[in-house]
Amino acid sequence: MEVLLQNGPSRFKDIAKSVAKCSDRVLVERLKELEGQGLVNRETHEDSALIEYSLTAKGAALQDVMEAAHTWGDTWISDQEC
Repeated sequence: MEVLLQNGPSRFKDIAKSVAKCSDRVLVERLKELEGQGLVNRETHEDSALIEYSLTAKGAALQDVMEAAHTWGDTWISDQEC
């Protein structure tokens, strides 16, 4: 979801490149979960095989929450603890 917050609508292959250490199978599962929760929209273009993912308004509304979680993590969790 963070990739979509930062980059806007994206194709699966572009999302996969941006998500480290995540298999395609797991990424597909997560995108389906996010779609089922109304956070992500999956759009298939009729004139091509292009499938694009984008955030819904509900998903985009989480931007402040994501930023706050990153700020907290940067402050309280060091790389050595992971």
